[in-house]
Amino acid sequence: MRRHLRIALATAATAALALCSSLGVAGGSATARARNDDHKCSDNVDVDGFSDGLDSRLYQKRYVGNLSGLAVDSDGSIAAVSDRSLLFRLKVQSQGGNPSAEPIGVTDLRDEQGYPSLDSEAVVIDSDKTRLVTSEIEPSIRLYDESGRNPVKLDMPKRLLVKPAGRAPDRNLTLEGLTLQPGGQTLIASMEGPLEGDGKDTAGHTLVRLQSWHREQGQAAKDFKIAAQYGYPIDKNPDNANKDLGISEIAATPDGRLLVLERGHSPQGNSARLYLADLSQATDVTNTENLPGSAHLVKKTLLADLVTCPDLGAPAKQPQHNKLLDNIEGMTVTGRTSDGKLNLLLVSDDNANVVQITRLYALTAKLPSSGS
Repeated sequence: MRRHLRIALATAATAALALCSSLGVAGGSATARARNDDHKCSDNVDVDGFSDGLDSRLYQKRYVGNLSGLAVDSDGSIAAVSDRSLLFRLKVQSQGGNPSAEPIGVTDLRDEQGYPSLDSEAVVIDSDKTRLVTSEIEPSIRLYDESGRNPVKLDMPKRLLVKPAGRAPDRNLTLEGLTLQPGGQTLIASMEGPLEGDGKDTAGHTLVRLQSWHREQGQAAKDFKIAAQYGYPIDKNPDNANKDLGISEIAATPDGRLLVLERGHSPQGNSARLYLADLSQATDVTNTENLPGSAHLVKKTLLADLVTCPDLGAPAKQPQHNKLLDNIEGMTVTGRTSDGKLNLLLVSDDNANVVQITRLYALTAKLPSSGS
């Protein structure tokens, strides 16, 4: 089993390297196009390009929109989940730094009774090609085979369920992000909003929960068991101090930390902030009824406020602080540069709204050391 896992991880690494090459990092070296201040969002993050090629597209009579989560498959293609119970397969390449994408497959996701009554928000692909997909309305994490069939649900902590079954007050603010840690033994999901009864930290930040599942090396995805839970402080919406941002996606880094995307919206436009989160010193709050209690919370470091990115001449269909931004919901790590930076692919969810855009973003992120 261990030999099988090593082979699977090596296959995934090869696929990530191939995808990295297709997105402009040939042979594992940095992109040929020199980065400069024209592409800098912060000292840690550059925006390499964007593409609206998927906006308002149809593929096999399905609307290619409402995209909420991304994951790299072992063949280098990208899985893109729609919150309308669809899982697209995309071929993504780079054109002058801009990520172009073409749909090359689509799967209808169904629940155990065969109904598309899901609000799919995030996707992870296991080493055996099992698709793990969150649904926000219950919430749940379902496992599907490569064909998108035979769903099996993981156990879910009762506290995270939507009221009255649990303490989540809103079916639209539950499991929005999902990632698999290096080595494949730990799965982590993020709640977008707080549970009823949870409070704020000393700085006034609302606290949401990150939930993990664990399996032993070589076990299948169905063997994930409920594990530690953590408290995470989210930011206020910069346009409205009475509203919070929400976690729209998380992605594991090669050293086991998490990239966390917090986003929000106001009449002035979209907000999006990219954080690096460290769970290593955080307290397991599984038995903490109401946060914060005595918990040590997840520590986070701001990598970039994406509002500060150059707009790259992007169009906007509604008011925006930065025309490049829209409702960014999905994010995945696609590879690494020779100097250790991470290549990221992000996507915005257009909500099938004529004034929103399905947009892909290519970013490069430099991570501070774990001790800083």
